[in-house]
Amino acid sequence: MDNGASSYRRFLEGDDNGIVEIIRDYKDGLILFLNRYVNNIHIAEELAEDTFFKIVTRKPRFIASGSFKAWLYTIGRNMAINYMRRAKKISDASIEDITASSDECNLEESYIREEQKIVIHRALSKINPDYSKVLYLKFFEDLDNEQIAVVLKKNRRQIENMIYQAKQALKFELGKEGFHYEGL
Repeated sequence: MDNGASSYRRFLEGDDNGIVEIIRDYKDGLILFLNRYVNNIHIAEELAEDTFFKIVTRKPRFIASGSFKAWLYTIGRNMAINYMRRAKKISDASIEDITASSDECNLEESYIREEQKIVIHRALSKINPDYSKVLYLKFFEDLDNEQIAVVLKKNRRQIENMIYQAKQALKFELGKEGFHYEGL
């Protein structure tokens, strides 16, 4: 059982520190994932709050056979889809507004890494949104193909195909900016 699952189990048994741990460990990743759906970091933050609120108030059942992270992200995904259905529009906020902090001592190296992240996030925002989501889950959230299939409600083969096509699309976009990323 991973840390999230044990924290959730403790929360269900009455230990409020369990939900605090879950929020601390998963909040940032969930927000960035939800931003892939709504393209507005502020709305993504609200949806993440709503996701955690739903877990606290409704206490949905978690089946321990799967990944806690995939289960949590699936709840968040459903919240985002419901929001988009209600709103019927997507905001214009860009992921470029998100900055990641770095503890690197070497300022130049840190700056180059940040610039590379900006270029990658910009390219991700230009490709098919489904491709962007699958790459985000794969490389930024370190989910395996089975977990991604659960979150996106697709089968493993579809995810494998999407990852391949998404990598090709991302390579193309990065190439247009003169950037070649060895990790793809």
